[in-house]
Amino acid sequence: MDWSTYRSSTWDELIADGAPRPELGPLADYLAALTVSDVRARQRAAEAAVQAMGITFTVYQDGANLDRAWPLDVLPRVITTQEWDRVEAGLLQRMRALNLFIDDLYGAQKVIADGVLPAELLADSANFRPECCGISPPQGVWAHISGCDLVRDGDGTIYVLEDNLRVPSGVSYMLENRKITKRVFGDLFRDLDIQPVDDYPARLYDLLASLTPRRGVEPALVVLTPGVHNSAYFEHAFLAQQMGAALAEGSDLVVDDDDVVWMRTIDGRKRVDVIYRRIDDLFLDPEAFRPDSMLGVPGLMRAWRSGTVAIANAPGAGVADDKVIYSYVPELVRYYLGEDILLPNVPTWRCIDPAERSHVLAHLHELVVKPANESGGYGILIGPRATPEELDEYRIRIEADPRNFIAQPTLAISTAPTLSGGQLAPRHLDLRPFVLSGDRAYVTRGGLTRVALREGSLVVNSSQGGGSKDTWIVDPTVGARP
Repeated sequence: MDWSTYRSSTWDELIADGAPRPELGPLADYLAALTVSDVRARQRAAEAAVQAMGITFTVYQDGANLDRAWPLDVLPRVITTQEWDRVEAGLLQRMRALNLFIDDLYGAQKVIADGVLPAELLADSANFRPECCGISPPQGVWAHISGCDLVRDGDGTIYVLEDNLRVPSGVSYMLENRKITKRVFGDLFRDLDIQPVDDYPARLYDLLASLTPRRGVEPALVVLTPGVHNSAYFEHAFLAQQMGAALAEGSDLVVDDDDVVWMRTIDGRKRVDVIYRRIDDLFLDPEAFRPDSMLGVPGLMRAWRSGTVAIANAPGAGVADDKVIYSYVPELVRYYLGEDILLPNVPTWRCIDPAERSHVLAHLHELVVKPANESGGYGILIGPRATPEELDEYRIRIEADPRNFIAQPTLAISTAPTLSGGQLAPRHLDLRPFVLSGDRAYVTRGGLTRVALREGSLVVNSSQGGGSKDTWIVDPTVGARP
């Protein structure tokens, strides 16, 4: 393939100076030997596989739930094992500190008493759950399953963009992307040392099983889903099937007078030991949170508090999802671990601070502004692309509720070659690796790469027109020529 005319305005994950990056080793030679026609043919094969395997995601449009075929771009995103080892160490460090932080917030709150975190941030936190105070979950872990979004800047630096600790999604698509690329690039998987991700369901099962309150008994695991209309239902069903766990809705479960959780089945009631919940806190238990919730299980918080059932992620873990809290993670790592952070945050201005808010308002047209607790790319202002009316609107919103906003520089986020209109063109992307925290920590060897399919767009979310790529962690010293 002739890469001499391919140009990106920033760091490209695959191409540098008109040729595949030399640090990719034998893979670079293989890519150079491909033609655009080869890539198109493999893309068609990948799209046919998506259709045959029924891989879908749900979007909400005009008041309706629409199932769409999962968008996969067949050219992978590649990272060397040497670089990934550093990323993995940084993610493990981050999750250790965040779990200690959450445990502290629902306990002694020393981090506030010692002046590391301002008390007003907790008082105004949308995801702090007073109902969780005084609870000690198994192993002291609150966020068992997390997904940290990573981006690479134009100078090659990898940053953590945000933390997702409530009900992070996307791992099923990471696994399905790998199955499909194995089909269309089978020769590469035979000849190169591409690190596997297939063991994630087994690792997840082991983590959940380790939380069981009943020792010596095979644990009964349930994936608790809001139901078929949820945008991530495909993933809920997929993971339940892969782990051999039951897939249940709130109406399938009941808590008895002894605070034990049971599942209704055609063979009668069966006790539940561990719940992998994919429902937000406020809908988990109408007795403890929203009384109008039809999705949760009455009495579930009582059962969890009494220790008869384990819940992952633990209720209240989302307090650390707050993007203002995110800005304090380097300080939290130093406070709890006595270490400097290994994976840096994106530089962040906190609008709650008067001096930093003044800077943000004066440079709004240059910055990316984010609400503290939105997800999915919603509510974000990208200053350089905003209209004067949008800038004025956000200026009013920031001044009215400064606690709810942070601002960051507009990064020159890295790109990768992506098939667009039958040709290869650079498209911006991010990466969501998944971290399991428990008696044995684990980081996926790669993750879900999300790619903005529209030219120049920085929005990678599938609900807003983004796509995905398989992520290959490759040892560049291993492999054969094509």
